[in-house]
Amino acid sequence: MKNLLDHIVNPEDLRKLNQDQLPQLAKELRDFIIDIVATKEGHLGASLGVVELTIALHYLFDTPNDLLVWDVGHQAYGHKILTGRKDVFHTNRQLGGIAGFPSRKESEYDAFGVGHSSTSISAALGMAIASNIKGDTEKHHIAVIGDASIASGMAFEALNHAGVSKANLLIILNDNAIGIDPSVGALKEYLTKVKTDKRLAAQNNIIKALNFDYSGPIDGHDLPKVLSELKRLKDVKGPKFLHVITTKGKGLQKAEEDQVTYHAPGKFDKISGERLKIAKSLYTKYQDVFGKTVVELADKNDKIVGITPAMLTGGSLKFMLEKHPKRTFDVGIAEQHAVTLAAGMATQGLIPFCNIYSTFLQRAYDQVIHDVALQNLPVVFCLDRAGLVGEDGATHHGVFDLAYLRLIPNLIVFAPRNEIELRNILYTAQLGLKKPIAIRYPRGTGAIIDWKKPFEKIAIGKGVCLQEGNKIAILSIGTISKNVCDALELVENLDHFSHFDMRFVKPLDENLLHRIFDKHQNIVTIEDGTIKGGFGSAVLEFASENNYHHKIKTIGIPDDFIEHGNVLKLQHALGLDADSLANTFNTLT
Repeated sequence: MKNLLDHIVNPEDLRKLNQDQLPQLAKELRDFIIDIVATKEGHLGASLGVVELTIALHYLFDTPNDLLVWDVGHQAYGHKILTGRKDVFHTNRQLGGIAGFPSRKESEYDAFGVGHSSTSISAALGMAIASNIKGDTEKHHIAVIGDASIASGMAFEALNHAGVSKANLLIILNDNAIGIDPSVGALKEYLTKVKTDKRLAAQNNIIKALNFDYSGPIDGHDLPKVLSELKRLKDVKGPKFLHVITTKGKGLQKAEEDQVTYHAPGKFDKISGERLKIAKSLYTKYQDVFGKTVVELADKNDKIVGITPAMLTGGSLKFMLEKHPKRTFDVGIAEQHAVTLAAGMATQGLIPFCNIYSTFLQRAYDQVIHDVALQNLPVVFCLDRAGLVGEDGATHHGVFDLAYLRLIPNLIVFAPRNEIELRNILYTAQLGLKKPIAIRYPRGTGAIIDWKKPFEKIAIGKGVCLQEGNKIAILSIGTISKNVCDALELVENLDHFSHFDMRFVKPLDENLLHRIFDKHQNIVTIEDGTIKGGFGSAVLEFASENNYHHKIKTIGIPDDFIEHGNVLKLQHALGLDADSLANTFNTLT
């Protein structure tokens, strides 16, 4: 039969094939993923690496009755295609289309929602224990986890528990030696040794020591071998562990050769693999403004260190690593450790720049409170991907940081409106702040070509007036101020409007706020974060505490999880784009 994939809608169709047809299906599935991602963009390398494993799992196990959890969802494109979403896969990560990660509300085959790493073992173990309680002891529970994800503390906690359970749990380690950047740490070195010295798999085996039935490592692209081992493991009771070696980007030479770039390469030629040339932006990504500025500061201040949990490239600490490798630390997917490591360094007089995506800092919230803020240690949190991030969707939008950070005592919270402000607050932070500070900035480029200006110190807790009016005060925080400025160019009565960049959510510039409330009739707050508990809430609290009775309108992210889509389209849908803001402003006059 030609074009096997054309006849597969769900795993039941897959199971009708003969085993010797599966290699052909693997090739077709790879080609399908490459064809779509080449033009629609998305995550590529991880899903190409697990094509054979994906086919084998759905072929042998009774999904969705048997439960399959992916960790992280970057590797689940093949899974989505084989489970009823082939015809809509071209909408992947687009507004109104399917999500880039498994989602329980999208398909019964997505047993658990996954966007952040290292959750699969805990989730699958919870499912397996539930099955035991319900007496469903024949049900299978499978967690597919990457070698970068398994090094996280949460994964170790789950392994520790699972090893003493009687759960029917199969953990499959997809070992390709890379997450987004190359994997790091002692566990990675151990796994590398196991690949070349099979005696380690039999002796002194870490996984066996935790009471797992360990098998492998096996070639994850050898379909007969994968099928054979999975068939055997189906009959083994209790916690099981299969170590599978794969190649990230398998089947596309360019993706195999440059695994970091082809994790999510953008558009590319599906035949050659060459990335399509796009016009180079005149502007600089905020992450690069951060990364290059930190290097400039570190050149002159030997107390500065950089810390990242597995995001050297994504957060641009790669520049620091190149220039100051002994002062740059990639700790792997370990946000909690990253924060407390920074705290420990700060006790000894170092100035740690802890660079974490906004949405990932949520995973280290206790450490921010208990280990940093409670001890008033001057850690500099540099939160990339704040606000709406786009196609990665609800798991990655950094819209909660202003709310969850501003309630922490001792912590300064700052959001620059542009690249120069980011540069200057980084400079200010290393001059000797006596408190910790969180600096949040967005994904994407700024709007200033010549941002590399001489440093200027920023006064902590001071906002600025960008435009003076006489009736309505617009208070913005962060880069959303550009949308406000653009909107004010469209309003009917410009002289009615003042615009203030408050800059600090904590401490609020109360002196400026008193002047604003004394002069203006109406107040509008605008943020690209949740309006529940965020910047607008802080202004409302100020008004209440000081007995102001102005009409205050808060604009921001509603009390909901925002789905995936282009940032501009999401802003329009939420009323945060310039045109929508202008319409809102006009109603106030």
